[in-house]
Amino acid sequence: MPIITENEYTFTSADGKTPIHVREWVPDCDINAVVQISHGICEYAGRYSHFARYLASKGFVVAANDHLGHGASVLSEEDLGYFGPLGSWETVVADIEQLRQLTSEKWPEAPYFLLGHSMGSFLVRTYLIRHPEAPLAGVILSGTGQPAAPVLAAGRMLCDADVLKNGAHHRSLNIYGMAFGSYNKNIEPRRSPYDWISRDDSVVDAYAADPLCTFIPTSSLFREMLSGLATVGSPREISNMSRETPIILMSGDADPVGGWGVQVAKVYSLLVKAGCKDVAYKFYPGARHEILNETNRAEVYKDILDWLCAKIA
Repeated sequence: MPIITENEYTFTSADGKTPIHVREWVPDCDINAVVQISHGICEYAGRYSHFARYLASKGFVVAANDHLGHGASVLSEEDLGYFGPLGSWETVVADIEQLRQLTSEKWPEAPYFLLGHSMGSFLVRTYLIRHPEAPLAGVILSGTGQPAAPVLAAGRMLCDADVLKNGAHHRSLNIYGMAFGSYNKNIEPRRSPYDWISRDDSVVDAYAADPLCTFIPTSSLFREMLSGLATVGSPREISNMSRETPIILMSGDADPVGGWGVQVAKVYSLLVKAGCKDVAYKFYPGARHEILNETNRAEVYKDILDWLCAKIA
């Protein structure tokens, strides 16, 4: 079993001012590949430590940053849940590319993978559109989705109106409720507002007790995310992606973010119709949103490891 070193450092965001906090897990053995993680909304890179240490124990370097407005990548408490001004979705995508470059410089010969979860998967899908030249060995999309275009447009109008009236840092309980309020609807039994993330009560309880997970994002962040979703749902935008990059979509079939599988299938169809040559999907029966934190996480970890190794081979 290799010894795993955990490093932390910062780089300056593409916004020109915010230090972006990075965690890195490095095994003291021959490196098979690098996996860069893009986390979801209302969480941070440190929540992936257990999974990262698993991959590192198998000879993978893992790197993950806290996105703007999340974890330690904030200038003040007011910025928690805030990306920036109009267009700042692209700033966060640029930060993903900056971390890829920094990490690739350390291990230039290692195959390079991206893993995006939830909002992080929307960011990675945007990244694939903006950086088709990136030398990626593969991409894993966890807990992704694709709401209908009219839903995105209506949500964007609400966010724009709230930002115009109350400012970019305003936190709207109404918008927050519309974004997350329905996720628990089909979950039984319901112990907390967060049961939709996992069947593992300990995971849910830890999330509920973590102020870096339970904050209300700003209306401007929701605006940016909805704009990003419109981009990654556009066949014209998707046509800019490299067709060669292998992609696998992995989700629980009880994940409300993916529409209980329906939206994940929609994303798969969009990628296939765009001509992507190597696209696969995997559903886990009964699993909810965070498959890396689910009761069957050992199975998910092994499936990801097998897929990574197959693409390296």
